[in-house]
Amino acid sequence: MRLLDTFVMSLGAIRSNKLRSGLTLFGIILGVASIIGVMTAISVIQGTMEREMTVLGTQTFQIQKWPNGFSSDEQRREAMKWPPVTLEEAQAIRDNVQSVDLVGTEFWDGGKTASYNGYTTEPIVSLCGGSPEYAENNTHFIANGRNISRMDMLTAAKVVVIGNTLAEELFPFTDPIGKTIRVDGRKFEVIGVFEKKESAFGGPYETLALMPSDTYTNIYGMFFDNGFPRSANVTIHSKTPELLPDAIEEVRALIRRIRNVKHNEPDNFYYFTSLSQIDQFNESTKPVKIGAFVMGAIALIVAGIGIMNIMLVSVTERTKEIGIRKSLGAKRSNILVQFLFEAVVLCNVGGIIGIFLGFSLGNIMSAMTNFQANIPYEWALLGMGFCSFIGIVFGMLPAIKASKLNPIEALHYE
Repeated sequence: MRLLDTFVMSLGAIRSNKLRSGLTLFGIILGVASIIGVMTAISVIQGTMEREMTVLGTQTFQIQKWPNGFSSDEQRREAMKWPPVTLEEAQAIRDNVQSVDLVGTEFWDGGKTASYNGYTTEPIVSLCGGSPEYAENNTHFIANGRNISRMDMLTAAKVVVIGNTLAEELFPFTDPIGKTIRVDGRKFEVIGVFEKKESAFGGPYETLALMPSDTYTNIYGMFFDNGFPRSANVTIHSKTPELLPDAIEEVRALIRRIRNVKHNEPDNFYYFTSLSQIDQFNESTKPVKIGAFVMGAIALIVAGIGIMNIMLVSVTERTKEIGIRKSLGAKRSNILVQFLFEAVVLCNVGGIIGIFLGFSLGNIMSAMTNFQANIPYEWALLGMGFCSFIGIVFGMLPAIKASKLNPIEALHYE
């Protein structure tokens, strides 16, 4: 008997027992959908994060006191004991590290308002007291007007470059360049507008107000209201992508030397690149991926046991049919392959439905947010492979039982 004929007969047997096949499919669908749904959701988030985390580019890294967003409470408590990153340390990097060409500084504060001509925004404005290197180091370039300059820094000029959305909100019908706005109640001249740069995670780009760092520290000082010192974020651009690892090690060694950190002690500051943030995100989602895979695997194994039991019942019900086929010349291998095919096809039909359901569930957030939809095809292939494995493993016992039936006894079975 040809393999195609065996396959067609397997499909016929599944169609003839729709209710039984449907109940069996439910477990397969549930198991596959749970795996694919979680993996798709993580892929959607990961893809968006990878696009947004490349804000630092391939030549830039950042030194700061505090860990980034994927940190533990323990890390943050430890960082509280560390000294702040200072402007003097940033200047030491400029003066002593030969593998870098741009060293920028940033002080951040959020929840501010901006107003113009009687209109005031919600408290969504993020203030950044930065240096001229902000635009280059953060790949957040000027669309209109100019960037802050060294002269603005030296004179602590009250000027700002604002985000695209903030500009559209304050100046829907006019050019904002040269206009005076109030940011956190203080007057600033708008000298530039950044390019549009939306963030799926609610980043500060579109509602940013960038002012010279000297202006920021003159207004807000070097200490928070609670007495804690402000810590700068220092963005550092290596001369070439190839020099990035060397630049990181040179800067680390310099900061450790300035802070008198002993060789056997860990860093008392954090540094990260776009790639290290992505790696950290992947590491933080490992338990979720493992948990989803384990739960899905359990559901598939339970469904596999159900398939085995149903196939054993099917063998009993079709004993006479098996006897007729054997008497007409069907070999044991034909019977074995047919029943295995039925189990594998049943599993894979459920797998296909589960994959599409998982893709749909995992991409729901992309329809409601700025996240970009993603389909992890490698997990779909893995899911189909696992379904086939379940079908073979749990279909083997019924298939062997069917293939070993004595044709004479099978023909007399009632």
